[in-house]
Amino acid sequence: MPPANAATPAAEGSAPKDLLLLPGFMLTEALWDDMRDGLSRLGRCHFGDLSRDDSIASMAARVLETAPPRFVLFGFSMGGFVAQQIMRQAPERVIALALLNTSSRPQTPQEVARHLAQIELARNIPYKGLTSRALASSVHPSRRDDTVLRGRLQAMALKNGKEVFLRQMGALRSDQPAGLERIRCPTLIVSSSDDALRSIAESEYMARRIAGSRMVIVPDCGHMTPLEKPDELLAIIAQWLAQLPA
Repeated sequence: MPPANAATPAAEGSAPKDLLLLPGFMLTEALWDDMRDGLSRLGRCHFGDLSRDDSIASMAARVLETAPPRFVLFGFSMGGFVAQQIMRQAPERVIALALLNTSSRPQTPQEVARHLAQIELARNIPYKGLTSRALASSVHPSRRDDTVLRGRLQAMALKNGKEVFLRQMGALRSDQPAGLERIRCPTLIVSSSDDALRSIAESEYMARRIAGSRMVIVPDCGHMTPLEKPDELLAIIAQWLAQLPA
């Protein structure tokens, strides 16, 4: 029986795939709201919970505990790191893999130090959500003053709260992300032209190491592709899924 948060596919009489979607840092399944109806016509949607663990490996293990036996795996941003860890823990369960606005690059010592400093600071002050600087860097420059979009991002961050912020900040990607060359399932890599958090070069690095992968760049878009360009991203995903083996 699929979990309670699984969407019902619109088309009946078919054998739809299970789609497992993982959000990014301080995001919730609301990340996919603008795509949810379209995705539900492509398969049964399941939403991974990355809020309860303080390491990428633990997040992956928890997702696998409640995931369908086999699934198409989508990892956005931090969720992409979890998706890569799932590929190391249970590759036989993944029908196909989509890595969205993410990377395989481990954090540098300087980035680790900054994260630890942020964690220490956050422990001692009231949590008020993401900073204006963090929100601005997450979207295309033309949308930095989009109060509706910023409000949606902040609402997810506030719903997660301080403890989730501390756990996810503590999930430092200090391990070397080996294993891209061992990924054998069909793989889609999506990057955005104006993503200030994840570069096109990082996507190209993954594409070179995953045999047979397909890479697509979404134009005029910042980091939050599912919210900034939901129709374009849905069309990319639908075309890719249609080309997968039955």
